[in-house]
Amino acid sequence: MQEFQIDPRLERDSMAIADLGLCQLRLMRDARWPWLLAVPQRAGIEEMFDLAPLDQTMLTFEVNEAAKALKAVTGATKINIAAIGNMVRQLHVHVVARFEGDANWPGPIWGYGTRESRSDDDCAALARKIAEAMA
Repeated sequence: MQEFQIDPRLERDSMAIADLGLCQLRLMRDARWPWLLAVPQRAGIEEMFDLAPLDQTMLTFEVNEAAKALKAVTGATKINIAAIGNMVRQLHVHVVARFEGDANWPGPIWGYGTRESRSDDDCAALARKIAEAMA
């Protein structure tokens, strides 16, 4: 049986902040948006329908909990949730806090502009707030 491993691109571009049960919750290092990834810890999964039915339900629950926490912490105008996976095939769900007037509002974030690095200290501070909101 294959062991779960995070895709190297997801590992490079984000920081692990919590294990939720099914998903590893990660914070993207792009400072333009508060941006989480929920990555189901199952090997070889590319699509939501590849997950067992119970895991599909758990994924929905964990993404919703992360989204509620992100909205509470940031006061975002809108939370965007998407599983695109064209560049990184491993199933991962984006949970992004958006604000009127942010970079490329109201357009999509993918492929827009140049990434602005978020420091480890900033990642850790935001991660603590999200963890507290999820408790």
